Amino acid sequence: MGDVAEIRLSDVFVEMADTLVDDFDVIEFLHVLAERCVQLLGVSTAGLLVTDQRDNLQVMAASSERTRLLELLQLQTDEGPCVDCFRTGRPVSVVDLRTAAHRWPRFTAAAAEAGLVAVHALPMRLRSTVIGALNLFDVRPGALDEGKARIGQALADVATIGLLQQRAIRHGDTLTEQLQAALHSRVLIEQAKGVLAERHQTDVDEAFTLLRNGARRRNRRLSDLARAIVDGSEKLEPEPVTTSPHAGGLVEAPHRA
Repeated sequence: MGDVAEIRLSDVFVEMADTLVDDFDVIEFLHVLAERCVQLLGVSTAGLLVTDQRDNLQVMAASSERTRLLELLQLQTDEGPCVDCFRTGRPVSVVDLRTAAHRWPRFTAAAAEAGLVAVHALPMRLRSTVIGALNLFDVRPGALDEGKARIGQALADVATIGLLQQRAIRHGDTLTEQLQAALHSRVLIEQAKGVLAERHQTDVDEAFTLLRNGARRRNRRLSDLARAIVDGSEKLEPEPVTTSPHAGGLVEAPHRA
């Protein structure tokens, strides 16, 4: 790995650790993790499945809508590499899903329709405790090289430790209660995405970007802004497009944190 890549990886781990504070936003934390996996590991998309208070897997984050739907299908059909990864606590890597149709017929058909050909599922675990799976998808067949696989597992471990750490931070609260609250937030966010997509006649990925950027600009939790969008107490408009006097064309106004 080159110097620039090593610095970037170090920055991501610092970002992950910096998020682990009291009252941190679980949904945002996991979405950042999914996005950083795509950027660092060169995969096409990523998703995370995490257990709720009944030890049932739930889709908690995904870097794209097609990934979220594919993860949801695995849970609904109870089949797929990500489900197997969680159950065994061991990585599951399939370099070409077309060869696995006999094993997961419904999942492989849906993956092919989504244009995804390879998957690498990494357990979110700490010793014997497994709380979910980090799932990496690619549009090209092929293995995830050893170095990237180790980085991916390290990121999954960081996320696991971060979620488990909240048990200590919150003392009497349990991890499962926190994740159940995060799951409720996930439902609100999905509803808000639908409202924004319909209102602005855009797709759900763009609607989610609008929601996240709005939460960051207003220094709000994703779930709080999503609730306000759903109940109609707040509206969210795309940032204006302005004309740059230097570029001589239209440029998007810069986001403000």
